[in-house]
Amino acid sequence: MSKTLLELADHLGGKIVGNPDARIYGLGTLDNAIEGQITFLANPKYAKKVETTKATAVILPPGADPFGHNAIILANPYLAFAKLLTLFTFINRAVKGIMDGAFVSKEAIVGKDATIYPCTFISDGVRIGDRVTIYPNVTLYEGVILGDDVTLHAGVCVREGCKIGNRVTIHNGSIIGADGFGYVPDGQAWFKIPQIGIVVIDDDVEIGAGTTIDRAALEVTHIGRGTKIDNLVQVAHNCMIGEDCIIVAQAGIAGSSKLGKHVTLGGQVAITDHITIGDNAMIAGQSGVFGSVAPGAVLSGTPAIPHKTRLKAAAVFSHLPEMRKSIIRMENRLAKVEEGENP
Repeated sequence: MSKTLLELADHLGGKIVGNPDARIYGLGTLDNAIEGQITFLANPKYAKKVETTKATAVILPPGADPFGHNAIILANPYLAFAKLLTLFTFINRAVKGIMDGAFVSKEAIVGKDATIYPCTFISDGVRIGDRVTIYPNVTLYEGVILGDDVTLHAGVCVREGCKIGNRVTIHNGSIIGADGFGYVPDGQAWFKIPQIGIVVIDDDVEIGAGTTIDRAALEVTHIGRGTKIDNLVQVAHNCMIGEDCIIVAQAGIAGSSKLGKHVTLGGQVAITDHITIGDNAMIAGQSGVFGSVAPGAVLSGTPAIPHKTRLKAAAVFSHLPEMRKSIIRMENRLAKVEEGENP
């Protein structure tokens, strides 16, 4: 596949500097791109690399020096590069239908142009939309509903009654709708609370490998439209995740917590149960959140506090041993003054 620089600029809505007829065959990094490739500059600290890159063209932000290279000028070069990567690497998968070795219940409904690989198990009452791809060893329990253009990678399990919207991708080994972790003390033993709710995943969600999203105890665990969840994330029962959130690997969200729209959780963030995180809040990696968070807040640390406050505290931390010695010296001098001695 190849495109002219003009075709790419039209696709992205950018302005051309240089030869619009320059032909692009692929993409590369500033360091390793070769002739015929296009690269990008997203961070100004790497601007000098534009001068030495061997790429035929560079995607640049307004005001950046192209150093004589062909360029496409756009406000967000990183986003533009991602769009071109999608353009150049898109593969239209062949429709293979229900392949030999797949078990599909006679009571299941499969839409048009689906591909279902061997060693899948699709139970009674399952409804599968159009153009769905289900890879080997996927298990769909009774009553699962999949929308159109869903991709379930190998080893995914979707438990009974759960509903997945259109254009959802779930990566290898993730579990949707396992029982929530609910027990009541019964003397020295624990009595299990039946988990009879479901999980609902809205359109355009992507879920990484090895992630678990638990079914609700009574109603719904809900993942909002456009949210992206990384690998090895735990979302507990009855959580409500808003639209367009980003949840990074190894984060854990305890039961009945609510995330607003466009919330960002860094890696290994821990959210306690029954709290609310407001719209556009950002929680830095390895933070522990024990109370509700206001919209737009930026927090870090355990317990999580405003990030600017945490940075000020971190700057003081290394000085604490010497500060402790100084305080002890001042206390001793003050004690002598109070006793009428010469400090």
